[in-house]
Amino acid sequence: MALDRVDAVCIGMGWTGGIMAAELTKAGMTVVGLERGGGQRNSEDFQQDHDELAYSVRGQLYQDFSTEALTLRHDLRERALPIRRIASFCPGTGVGGAGVHWNGQTFRYHPSDFRMRSETIERYGAGKIPDGMSIQDWGITYEELEPYYDRFEYMAGIAGRAGNIRGAIRPGGNPFEGARDRDYALGPMQESYAGAVFGETAAQLGYHPFPQPSANLPEAYVNPQGVSRSHCLYCGFCENYGCEVGAKADPNVTVIPEAMKTGRFELRTGANVVRIVHDGKQGKAVQYYDRAGRLQEQPADVILVTAWVFNNARLLLVSDIGEPYDPQTGRGVIGRNYAYQIMPTPARAFFKDKDFHPFMGSGANGVVVDDLNADNFDHAGLDFIGGGALIAESTGIRPILGLQVPPDVPKWGARWKQSIRDNYRGTLSVLIQGQSPSYRTHYLDLDPTYRDAAGLPLVRMTFDFQDNERRMGAYLGAKSADIVRAMNPDAVAGHGVAGALEPHYDVTRYQTTHNTGGVIMGSDPQHSAVNTYQQLWDFPNIFVIGASSFPQNAGLNPTGTVAALAYRTAEAIVDRYRRRPGPLVG
Repeated sequence: MALDRVDAVCIGMGWTGGIMAAELTKAGMTVVGLERGGGQRNSEDFQQDHDELAYSVRGQLYQDFSTEALTLRHDLRERALPIRRIASFCPGTGVGGAGVHWNGQTFRYHPSDFRMRSETIERYGAGKIPDGMSIQDWGITYEELEPYYDRFEYMAGIAGRAGNIRGAIRPGGNPFEGARDRDYALGPMQESYAGAVFGETAAQLGYHPFPQPSANLPEAYVNPQGVSRSHCLYCGFCENYGCEVGAKADPNVTVIPEAMKTGRFELRTGANVVRIVHDGKQGKAVQYYDRAGRLQEQPADVILVTAWVFNNARLLLVSDIGEPYDPQTGRGVIGRNYAYQIMPTPARAFFKDKDFHPFMGSGANGVVVDDLNADNFDHAGLDFIGGGALIAESTGIRPILGLQVPPDVPKWGARWKQSIRDNYRGTLSVLIQGQSPSYRTHYLDLDPTYRDAAGLPLVRMTFDFQDNERRMGAYLGAKSADIVRAMNPDAVAGHGVAGALEPHYDVTRYQTTHNTGGVIMGSDPQHSAVNTYQQLWDFPNIFVIGASSFPQNAGLNPTGTVAALAYRTAEAIVDRYRRRPGPLVG
């Protein structure tokens, strides 16, 4: 069925689709949002949903990998096999996407993250970059993106303490962050006891701890668009759950209602997009199966690909848009530079005399040390590049998946049960979130064997941890263990193995949902798929928006950067592309 043409169509209705729909409709454009999952769920829908089995174990808000998976191989010689159960990462489904069940940890990337290749060469020489590593500059600087970070933070009500306002370093914030024009929309969340213990110890060792920036409101907030939300209850059910009071910034309680109010936005759920129709120069329409299994075709002047990283790359590949990346020759751009993050073995402290009230917390309540991230420290003499953040979080320790015991305790039985009673309240973990540089052999393509229910190839991921990340993890692990030992706990877990990674990337253990790359941005069409406005070089009316644009991944959570890039793209479409359709970069 051919439908009436609209100004723009969004494929996927998470953060990026919501931001694009809000900004374009407010500017007078008609927008259709296509979401293959279910409809909007607001705070009232989650008020009885503290069900760890349903949400944390069975992944009720996740993409269903039993019907559409992806395949994995660790190198070019392996045969890829399907991942049939969500574990390593948790992509969302339904309106709001992963923005419904995220934790709310909202950082800005460092200025050096956007110039990783150039800065490494300038500071250490080209020989510092390992063979096979394919890191690239983004083509955009932190300073260019700063106004859009600010815009997202005030829309979402991000809480924190700035460490650098217009070049002035402020105590209590992150001194390593790029200069910002003003402080966060709100002051930081209430500090937990665990965060205080970690922060005080880290400061005594010369680090610069600061409160984790949070999309969970510490107080009631009305954003610049007039959207009112309540404050966080510190209930401990953020990650994997929707917020029962709307305190967590979520597309369903922020940007999507903005689009709805204009009367120019139509949301269609149960819409499984299978192809972008094009003539080799312009995108013409989007084909999707509706809930009844009918093939629909939605024409649009502008096509916005706003789904998850893997789905963005896969849709372009099955639609024959752009040249697929070939790791053997280095030619092609679609699928290039897939990256993830490292979350190696943490160091844990067990105290008999402390009560951290671990059942309380929020998804972004924590204290962070950024001294060892990115290029914030001197890598001369070290055998790796990059780094990561050390974080003591108080996100709520739930009764099924969150229990920890000292390393000498059995994994089951009476002694294990007693150890849980003895240690549940007094356990403190220092997590490591490390960078993931891109490599020539880390990429996405179409699997030659496995297909989905519509007969389309699954996306194939080729990825594994490399020696650079193993050395990085070991270095960060040793530093985190030093902090833990300085707390003088009764027992330590992770001593000697903190920072360790598995022999190969393991999809059975959750790490992060911070997947990036595949449709990367840059200033050179030979080595990037989209320009700095996330516009395809060869198809100027198709914009691919999200973490798929990242040339490599940083050691912090990506949502703030994803949203900032979306606001910048929306502004360019409204102010420039709509008036004169065509390439936004010459």
